[in-house]
Amino acid sequence: MSLPPDGPAIDRSFGNQAVATDERRALIRRVFESVAPRYDLMNDLMSMGIHRLWKRTLARRVAHCRGTVVDLAGGTGDVARLLRGPGRQVTVCDPSAAMMAVGRARADSAGLQWIEGEAEHLPFADASVDLLTLSFGLRNATQVAAALAEVRRVLRPGGQYVCLEFSRPQPWLAPMYDLYSRWVIPRLGAAVAGQPEAYRYLIESIRRFPDQRELAALMRDAGFTDVRWENLSFGIACLHHGSRA
Repeated sequence: MSLPPDGPAIDRSFGNQAVATDERRALIRRVFESVAPRYDLMNDLMSMGIHRLWKRTLARRVAHCRGTVVDLAGGTGDVARLLRGPGRQVTVCDPSAAMMAVGRARADSAGLQWIEGEAEHLPFADASVDLLTLSFGLRNATQVAAALAEVRRVLRPGGQYVCLEFSRPQPWLAPMYDLYSRWVIPRLGAAVAGQPEAYRYLIESIRRFPDQRELAALMRDAGFTDVRWENLSFGIACLHHGSRA
């Protein structure tokens, strides 16, 4: 499949729509603006670097895909950099201009495109994307079902959707993980990023997010086919796969 010269087709009417904002959306934007300068460092510390292994696993699972690629909620572009390759045009799409500004300033950002947009109102035309990835961002959507519907809308027939998200660890690990996330992570956020409240929000968003089976059901309800999931690190994180028929 040939690549469009400028990445995914942009829905130019999107910018003229009045997109309603609410307190949750405003809170999420404030959170990511406040932590943007040290977000990647905090991810390394909180996960002891394991998040990078999860993201490399995602990149390996989609290595066969070609064409137009969108990394939604792509932040500073760490996943998008892994997705670059022959036959691909990779675009980072994120609602936080502050997060993308940090990524664009890095020397290894050559070849990536950047566009501001949120999951519930993707700024791409129908059936214009071959592969859409989403890492640790779906839980920040104000309406998960609407976000999944938008992802399916922009995918071409046969297009692939892969979501990397925190999920429910196996029972033997859950108590230890709960203690770590409840007590250690906010203190790391305070010590390193100076934002304990932001990291309390991020942890609470993980607790409220659907588990593996629930998210798979939501994907099927949104019209995805070939839905399956793959636990990483005993279910602490999970790769969800789906496609547009």
